[in-house]
Amino acid sequence: ISLGSKSFHRGQRGSRTQGAWGDITDDERGRVAGQRDQMVGLIQSEYGKDKSEAEAEVDRWTRGL
Repeated sequence: ISLGSKSFHRGQRGSRTQGAWGDITDDERGRVAGQRDQMVGLIQSEYGKDKSEAEAEVDRWTRGL
């Protein structure tokens, strides 16, 4: 699922992802390039969260944009 203009890798939004998920690198954010499912998977692998937890975090984050 594409998030359209709600991207995970550029400018101010990139800074916001860094604040929310500091262990995720700029390169990793660039690879997910706004793809929700890829971001969920990245959060799962970096933070050891299950899929539903990671999805909830991404959903909360996108509502805050």
